[in-house]
Amino acid sequence: MVDLVALKSELKELIIKESGKECNADSIKDDEPLFGEKSTLGLDSLDALQISVAIHHKYNKKLTDSKEAMRVLVNINTLANFVSKENS
Repeated sequence: MVDLVALKSELKELIIKESGKECNADSIKDDEPLFGEKSTLGLDSLDALQISVAIHHKYNKKLTDSKEAMRVLVNINTLANFVSKENS
């Protein structure tokens, strides 16, 4: 069974590293949007690409297209569900 708390923490660190944002992983809420007006991180499409590549390298999970990426990268919860799927 996947430890979702640890996975979410790893994903937050990965997002901060790949996007170059200067913030603390603890300040990112699991259900807050990663993109758009309501996002405190303010990620953009280049960040999405970098995060997608990092997810593929670290977890061997490939986001096949931009539509899938935007569905998966809604927030930490949706990303953790994607990464943990089939790895349980």
